Amino acid sequence: MTERPTPDTSSTTRFAVLLSDLHRVVDRRMARDFPHPKPPENQLALLRLVGGREGITVREAADVLLMQPTNVSTLVSQLVEAGLLTRAQDDQDRRVAHLHVTDEARARIEGADAAMGDVLAEGLRRVDPAQADAVLRALPALAALLDALG
Repeated sequence: MTERPTPDTSSTTRFAVLLSDLHRVVDRRMARDFPHPKPPENQLALLRLVGGREGITVREAADVLLMQPTNVSTLVSQLVEAGLLTRAQDDQDRRVAHLHVTDEARARIEGADAAMGDVLAEGLRRVDPAQADAVLRALPALAALLDALG
């Protein structure tokens, strides 16, 4: 088996800082340009997860999101109150709730994702085309990194 080279710490640190800064810039632009208040990132992550896995339970969502079930339960309550999630009791175990996004939530998720994509597209149009192409070509590798860390 071939040993993988250890990435240089200064490069991985720079990468982490760039990701954090990029996230902050996109968040600020979203706060300014998006017509609805952008849900906090943990709420958006939960909405995306439930939208992709309708009927997921609070415990399952907590496991996927690497959060405490009580914290996910609090988020669920907030999102139910906001009309973005619904809870349906399990037929076999009434303590278990299955989660579903509402049509309003689905529209907001799609709108937020599109708005974030627009912010990034604007930035990509402003950089050298070869750099923009390199960023887009890196998407599969970034997705693999996310899977490896998750």
